[in-house]
This record gives sequence, structure tokens and C-alpha cells, in this order.
Amino acid sequence: MTWTLAVDLGNGGPKVAAVYADGSLGPCVQRSVSVDIGLDGGATQDAVEWWVTLTDAIRDLTSQMGTEQPTAIGITGQWGSTVPVDAQGEPVGPVILWADTRARRYMHEVIGGPVSVQGFAPNKVVPWVRLTGGAPTPSGADPTGHSLLLQREFPSEYARAHWLMEPVDYLGMRLTGRAAATPASMILSWLTDNRIGAQPHYVDSLIRRARRDPHRLPPLVPTGTVLGTLLPEVASEVGLVPSIPVVCGVPDLHAAILGSGAIEPYASHIAVSTTSWISARVPFKKTDILHSIASVPGFDSLLPVVANNQEIGGGALRWLREQIVDADYPTLLEEAATAPPGCEGLMFAPWLNGERSPVEDKDVRGAFVGMSLRTDRAMMIRAALEGVALNARWLFDSYERFCGRTIPSLRILGGGAESDLWCSIYAGVLDRPIEQVRRPRDAQLVGAALWARVALGELTLSEAASLVEVERVFMPSDSSREVYQEAYGEYRGLYKRLKGLGARAHSTRVTMIR
Repeated sequence: MTWTLAVDLGNGGPKVAAVYADGSLGPCVQRSVSVDIGLDGGATQDAVEWWVTLTDAIRDLTSQMGTEQPTAIGITGQWGSTVPVDAQGEPVGPVILWADTRARRYMHEVIGGPVSVQGFAPNKVVPWVRLTGGAPTPSGADPTGHSLLLQREFPSEYARAHWLMEPVDYLGMRLTGRAAATPASMILSWLTDNRIGAQPHYVDSLIRRARRDPHRLPPLVPTGTVLGTLLPEVASEVGLVPSIPVVCGVPDLHAAILGSGAIEPYASHIAVSTTSWISARVPFKKTDILHSIASVPGFDSLLPVVANNQEIGGGALRWLREQIVDADYPTLLEEAATAPPGCEGLMFAPWLNGERSPVEDKDVRGAFVGMSLRTDRAMMIRAALEGVALNARWLFDSYERFCGRTIPSLRILGGGAESDLWCSIYAGVLDRPIEQVRRPRDAQLVGAALWARVALGELTLSEAASLVEVERVFMPSDSSREVYQEAYGEYRGLYKRLKGLGARAHSTRVTMIR
């Protein structure tokens, strides 16, 4: 069977897979990378490590596929991060990740003012929202903040940077030698005209407002553009031929939409990856700045996609495994299933890295609340699963208001969606049927591969989505619905109780750094 090479650069490292013409998955290979989290709000990775592990993973995959060559390469991955590179695409400094808040002290001059709401001055934010649907975050955790951080605190790296690139665009350049970006990959820079029907272009006035250098912005091309073919030296390194076309990368949000198979307007999915989000294609441009929800550039200029993000999703279980409970994931989930739904009142607030949607608060911190002498390990694990789902319900309420309608069901994907227990919890908490796609951990790889074929004209979006299969449907009535609806009433008050503690802890951290 013919196959497409799919690349997904996640927060934990690159994954690659062979995706066959019928949408089924062949071999998958994953590699891990390190992340450096600093007390000062820094969050960085090494783009050289990305490239070394990616090429190693592709070599492993191609050796398994034998002589059959892929017909195309599709790319997806994390977004809102910044890779400073030279004119040849080689990194000149660390990747500044989407979670890096070191630039927050510079954002007031860009987006703040004497009168501000959650850090946004109305007179400054309106021009951004009118054209783009969003604005740079006051926390500095986006490419505007990253650029300011490089200019003010790392001038030598900034001077050597020919381009400041999104991760998927960096990979595209390393694979083809061509520097380019799309309205989809540049969403969190908030520099493109995102009005429905607009032709792709940067907005000069917003570039000036953001203190960005236009010469360091990669040339903008339409989403779905074929970048070129694989560089001969890269092809030789990974065991492929140089004639394979490479399609411009898209954020994991877009790959998840297509990988969920839910592409009709308002058909929604929830992703439980390291972070979490709820999204759909919608026929309008709209912004809810108070809840950090916006419709942003999608696959084309006519139907935007809903963007929001919860800073921790499946990453909460990974944190629990790495820092608290030394056990593999199957063991954790087996133990969680032995605990009673609702965990006798034990609740977990999953704000381990602050929050973005439905509130912008990088200082709020997580907690276990309601522990007793009866609380055991199984309850703590299950409470973490339930806390992530309850947090998703908090966002889902705002999401439905944003869409202006009741969402009758949701597809679910991501590593967390491999757990039947977790899917069942989501059904009870959201009070909606939850449709688990086949091989949910790798659904974004499928989405990236299908999008490459759409971009090459082999499939329409509808034809691509029809190849996605649902494995199982979880109903609220089978998922302790009553227990979770009562728990959600309690959960909604946690943020107000914990946000002051998080702000005081942030002040303490700043004092320690100084």
C-alpha cells in the first residue's frame, strides 16, 4: 500500500508514522527529548536535539518499511514556541517554549495600560482583535514575548537569528531548505489578517505594535502550500529519496481536527495530550478575550477553527507518574479504576503550569483538596483523572457559549484518550456522549498525513475525514453522571480559593530570584 510519512513534534519529543492510503496506521516510532524548566519562568528545549532524534526516528521507520517510499511528508506539532535560526535553518539558541513566561515584564508596553482587564488595555487590544481575532498574552508566553526576551536579554542570539520560526516551520526548513510560514502556523504571533476571506499577509501596523522585526518573519504562504521536495543530504541521511514532496506544517490543533474526523461546522473534539483543548471548525470570526477563546485561521480562509488551551491535560498523569507514583501507565490506570467515582470528595486542581483557558492566569497553581486519612494512592490517581476532566468542563461551558449552541457529542483523541476509564469520566463530567477514535494517541499523525494528501489534491477534506473510524462511544448514563455533576459544582469554586495562593507564591519566587 502507498503511504505518507507523518511527523508530529510534540512536547515530549518527535513521533513519526507511516499512514496508509486508507487512513490506517502502519509502524510508529517515538523519541523523547528533554525540557528545561527554570525557577524564573523559563521553559526551553534544544532544536538540535529535536532534529537528531527526528532523523533517528525516521531512519528507524524507513528501515521497517523496506523499499517502499512515502508519497509525501506531512508535519504537525506544538505551536506558540520560537526557534531562532540562521539563514541556513541552523539553531542559534534554545527553543523558547509556549510555556516560557520570562518576557511578562515587557508585555505591559505592548498590550497593557493604566486601565487594563486581565492585563489587556482595551485601547491597545482592539486593533489586534479586529484583524487577527486575538492578541499577545500579558504573560509573555508567545512569540511576541519571546522576541522581546531575545532582544532585551539575549542580544547576541537575537543578532545571529536570521529567522524566528515556529517549530513546524523550522522542521519544514530543515527538510526542504525553504523558509516559510502560514497563517495557521503563525496564529499565536497575531500578525496576520485573519478575517474571513482575507488573502495571507502580515499586517505592518501590528508588526510595529509587537516590536517585531519584519525581516525576521518567515515569508508567508497559504496554508497547505507544498514547500518543496526533500533535500538530497537529508534524504540520504534518513533512507529516503529526494523527490518526496513536503507540505507546510500545521499546528497540532489542525491535525487533531482532521485526525478526529470531525470537520463539519461545530462538530467538536477534545484533545487530551500534554495540554488539552476543545475545538471545531466554525463559520465565523469571533473572540472571547476574557476566556481566551478565539476563532483563528483554519485549513482555508472561509472556515476558521476555535482555539483555546488548557495548560495541563494528559501531562497531569505524566507528572504524577514521574514525581509522585513510580509505576507505569497501565498500573496507574488499573489502580485508579479501584477507587470510587468522586474519590470520597477528594479533588485535584490540575493547574501545574498556570492556566490559559477559560482564564488567563500563569500564577495559579494546582492542589489536591479534601484529603483524609482514608485517601489512598488509587484515589489520588483517579482524582487526577477527574480533575483534568472537570477542568475541561469548566472550559466546555464557555466553549458552548462561544459557539452559540449546545454541542451534542464530542470526539476524543490524544494519549489520555487511550484510557477507557478516562473517556468514561469525560462522558460523565461533560454530560455528553464521548466518541473515542481508533488509536487516539496517534490521531494527530493521521491528521497530518491526511492533510498532506489534501494539500496535494489527492483528497478533499470530507474524503479525508471519512477515513477516520470511531472505536467506541461512552455514554454519560454509564459514567457516574450524577456524582460528577455534583463534583463540578464544587470544582467551580476552586479557582477563586487558590488564585490568591498562586499569586503570593509567584511573588515569593520573584523575590528568591532577585
